[in-house]
Amino acid sequence: MEPRRELLLRELRDAWDEVGEAEEDRWEALRALEEDCLAVYRAKVAQVRQQGARLRAEIAAALAELAALRAAVGDDPPSAARTSAGSLREELRAIAPELEEVRQRRDEMCRQFAEVTELIDRLRQEMRPGERPPPPFVDADPENLTMNRLQELRAHLRHLQSEKDNRIKKMAELTSSLHASSSVLGMDPQEITTSLQEAGAGAGDISDGAIARLESEAERLREAKRGRMQRLQDLVVAMLELWSLMDTPPEEQSRFQGVACNVAASEDEITEPGALSATAIGEVEAEVARLEGLKGRRMKDLLARKRGELREIRRRARIISAQEEEEDGGGDEVVSDDGCADAAERSLVLERLDARISEARDEEFSRKEVLERMEKWQVALEEESWLEEYNRNKNRYNVGKGMHLVRKRAEKARALVNKMPAMAEALMAKVVAWEKDRGAKFLYDGEGLLDMLEDYDNTRKEKEQEKKRQRDQRKLQGQSTVESPVARALQKNLKNVTRTLSMGGSKKMIVSASSSSLSSPRPITPSYLKSSFSPRRSDDGQMVSQDSFE
Repeated sequence: MEPRRELLLRELRDAWDEVGEAEEDRWEALRALEEDCLAVYRAKVAQVRQQGARLRAEIAAALAELAALRAAVGDDPPSAARTSAGSLREELRAIAPELEEVRQRRDEMCRQFAEVTELIDRLRQEMRPGERPPPPFVDADPENLTMNRLQELRAHLRHLQSEKDNRIKKMAELTSSLHASSSVLGMDPQEITTSLQEAGAGAGDISDGAIARLESEAERLREAKRGRMQRLQDLVVAMLELWSLMDTPPEEQSRFQGVACNVAASEDEITEPGALSATAIGEVEAEVARLEGLKGRRMKDLLARKRGELREIRRRARIISAQEEEEDGGGDEVVSDDGCADAAERSLVLERLDARISEARDEEFSRKEVLERMEKWQVALEEESWLEEYNRNKNRYNVGKGMHLVRKRAEKARALVNKMPAMAEALMAKVVAWEKDRGAKFLYDGEGLLDMLEDYDNTRKEKEQEKKRQRDQRKLQGQSTVESPVARALQKNLKNVTRTLSMGGSKKMIVSASSSSLSSPRPITPSYLKSSFSPRRSDDGQMVSQDSFE
């Protein structure tokens, strides 16, 4: 490695000799190279140390996992402490086989536990759906996978299977005594008996609720019929109203014409088989839900369009948004979609939105001329800020690629800045006229525009007075020293500098000649009148930034 280093240093020395690099700069460069090399070595050392720490953490995690797995499967902890196997990688590789073997045993025990607990949970859900399982059989504890625990779960499973068999027998006894069901409800006793006989395969309902329902089914058939009839009639009335409201075509209504005929029928008049079955009621419910959803979507879309239109108008007119009104305590904002409980409330929301849209449009139209002038004013503020940065740059007179375009832009910016007092007066006059006509304060994004303009005007006048005071002070200082030999020599030097500037002088001479003009205080533009514009471009469309002056 040393010969390669010497060769590179020799090549670097020859290159320095060729370009005439100073000895001090050479030593500085060599010191920088040495620091870079040391930084690389330090980074490598830190990387290796991090790798060692990571390996130690992996070893510690593996040992902790091994101990936890041994405790979970019921193994005794090792009698002797583990000795180091050499390097960290060798120690980690030595732990891996033992850890993998314990993991496999743990996985096998987990599989057996999962099979048993799955059967237990399935039986629990069949017999007591929704009921919290009694401890200690809530779940298989991942930290207790011992054989004793597995035997306890298997014993509990056998108990549940026995209870399930007893329930199936009881269901069969109840169904055998159940009389013929009303055909109107769409229930067939033979089908019920068949389904209960298949309960051993998990097809039937053997819960406590199902048993209680079967015990009282014969007495509750007529009550169920009356309840279903009332439910169906309510749904049919709602469906007919929605059909009329949504202008549903006749071909979509034809599927429910038979159900609609029962809207005014009495209990004894409904005799058609399956007329009050769960399937028939479910179909009517689905149709009503579909119509309600269609109605809600149409209303939601309409409300969304209205709100979007209102927000867009407010954005264009620079009026405070609805969210800002709520945060400021405005309580008359439109209610949300969840608040529209019925058609009357939705209509009220639409009327309120239409009224606000109309008001916002009138407001936007009345503010149009002021906003147009405000946009021009903001452009002028950006130009003023750019010109201030340009004037503060000491390298603005340098000759370089594209600098003539920058100076041309500066001339245009000066012309626009000179018009700013007149623009401000015209804008303030428009704002005053608007406020007098509307009898309200002109707010721009929630703040008084006239106050902004007055603050800016006062700030500008104070800066102009300060500049004038500094000019007068410099004139007095110049008059007191005009007769001295030093002053005459200084005037001569200034003439030479001026001549040099016109011919393209050096950077130091330009800085010395322009230091007095750049020492004037920077005019400050109020932050609330600045707008976020994109990066500036020169007259030929190129991006212009402060780096262009360097």
